[in-house]
Amino acid sequence: MTFKPARLLLALIAVAAAPAFAQNLAVVNGKAIPSSRADAVVKQVVAQGQQPDSPQLREAVKKDLISREVLMQEAVKQGYDKNADVKAQLENARQAIVINALARDYVAKNPVKDADIKAEYDKFKAQAGDKEYHVRHILLATEADAKAVITKLKGGAKFEDLAKQSKDQGTANNGGDLDWAVPSSFPKEFSDAFVKLQKGAITDTPVQTANGFHVIKLDDTRAAKIPTLDEVKPQISESLQQRRLQAYQDEMVKKAKVQ
Repeated sequence: MTFKPARLLLALIAVAAAPAFAQNLAVVNGKAIPSSRADAVVKQVVAQGQQPDSPQLREAVKKDLISREVLMQEAVKQGYDKNADVKAQLENARQAIVINALARDYVAKNPVKDADIKAEYDKFKAQAGDKEYHVRHILLATEADAKAVITKLKGGAKFEDLAKQSKDQGTANNGGDLDWAVPSSFPKEFSDAFVKLQKGAITDTPVQTANGFHVIKLDDTRAAKIPTLDEVKPQISESLQQRRLQAYQDEMVKKAKVQ
């Protein structure tokens, strides 16, 4: 239906003159539930991509808010709002909400720039290198055990068979296969050892890391498949934001008088 100018004016006057309770979603036992609370819930649901704004969604939100208000009134009536544990949880929730507001404001005022993202991407590319390596390993508890495995391999034993005794249960049953990866994915002492190997070769001596002693085999190499800047830009931006927030927090804690 199309409003004529006079009817539209009357409708606007009616809205302006409506009493305050018209802004309420419902009134439960004399306690008003403001429509703005439902609007906020709907906005959040839509923003999260769960479902679009619709009369059905708003009706479901209304029923939920009414049910929550009824239960809240009963809980207060029974004194749960004065319970020590409940009060502590409420304080924790209050802190989280206020801190999140501070964090959002800090991020808005200190946005990550494209130049920062590009610099981080370039650093990532440099660390990743231009090669990927297909590596296998056998992890042993002692250097003596690792040397014994190397001796057996040099004697003709199959790497895949000996890998079954590896401490790394995730790879023991698939020949010690660590799949394709760039050197920066591994501890430096580990990657320093396999980047020197020829295809099909194994390390002559055990390689020690915090996990134990490794016997490493290089299956093959290939050009690294580095994602483009556009593909990883959102992740880099998020990572830089988190780092800045952590630095901001650390600085605030550093300035605080803690006794």
